[in-house]
Amino acid sequence: MKKQIVWLDAVRLLAFFFLLCCHAADPFYATATYANADAGGAVDAASLMWGERWMAFVRPCVPLFVMITGALMFPVRQSMGAFYKKRILRVLWPFLIWSVLYYLFPWFTGVLGCDKSIVYKCFIWAESDSQSFASSLANILRIPYTFSFIAQHMWYIYMLIGLYLFMPILSAWVERATKKQLQVFIGLWALSTLLPYFHQFVSPYAFGTCTWNSFGLFYYFAGFNGYLLLGHYLRHYMDWSLSRTWPVALVLLVAGFLVTYLGYGHIMSLPEKTPEQIELFWTYNTLNVACMSTAWFLLLKHVSLPAESRAGRFLANLTFCGFGIYMVHYFFVGLCYQIVQALALPVPLRIPASALLIFVFSWSFTYVVKKGLGRRAVYLMG
Repeated sequence: MKKQIVWLDAVRLLAFFFLLCCHAADPFYATATYANADAGGAVDAASLMWGERWMAFVRPCVPLFVMITGALMFPVRQSMGAFYKKRILRVLWPFLIWSVLYYLFPWFTGVLGCDKSIVYKCFIWAESDSQSFASSLANILRIPYTFSFIAQHMWYIYMLIGLYLFMPILSAWVERATKKQLQVFIGLWALSTLLPYFHQFVSPYAFGTCTWNSFGLFYYFAGFNGYLLLGHYLRHYMDWSLSRTWPVALVLLVAGFLVTYLGYGHIMSLPEKTPEQIELFWTYNTLNVACMSTAWFLLLKHVSLPAESRAGRFLANLTFCGFGIYMVHYFFVGLCYQIVQALALPVPLRIPASALLIFVFSWSFTYVVKKGLGRRAVYLMG
């Protein structure tokens, strides 16, 4: 049995809270921006402002998950085949099953006689409110290569499987690499996180990219594999005291947040913007998000709790239920939005309150299923 690393479990808890805030913000933000205007009303400025603040603040969610993976799994000690069998199959079956369930949900609501408005109430960014079986089947048939916004969180699984495929290969180098060599790779990766801004504000083609070539100078150092190595490096090579850590982390957090928040505000002030521009400053592989992710990781390394304590057992159970929580949580986003709206909480608290409700519902459901099915739950909950 693997020894529990409590501080990494604390990172996982924060990553989950950030992730659920990110998704909980969707209906608040979308309703404030679009629904009121579509109904002939004014934009809800307070909800919009706090939606943007929360969305900027929680961007480290996905990078933190990837950094945890790098911190725990490098170097890979298994054969390539054994690693693929254990890691990929463990996420593949739940991914396929839950994707099908998400995509059948609109059709199932139609069978029950529900009004089609329920589709948008449950999945605010759904491409349509169709309740036809043909629409559900079309989404299911596309699972091998893409996802629908009914289950928009599934994008992460495609990326995660890609990382798993690459990890045994990259690990062979990591195991032999010196601290300096790791620093060089991470440094080049950090430069690649500036590329989204270079492409937007300087030139869409740079460092060898052009209409017939997407693979430029920094391509081979770009992407989420940088977060894998960053997590590994920060765990094994960064042993700063808390007194040295917190000033650096504070600067990284404040700077990263301000760039994310103000940059997004700038884009939204433009009279015309593309979906890519809207997402620009929220992109996970950007320097501002990497700074915030690094800061939280360094700070939480100083969490010191006995594994046998109540808090330690709580965190261990989160690890036990984590993948299942990720799979099911998007079913609860619309419901929790309706609950929080009915409670009429102060606007700044609505998104984190909704996230906490999603957490409770998802965690409880996952725990019950895993306990009820025992070892068989691995096919449904990972």
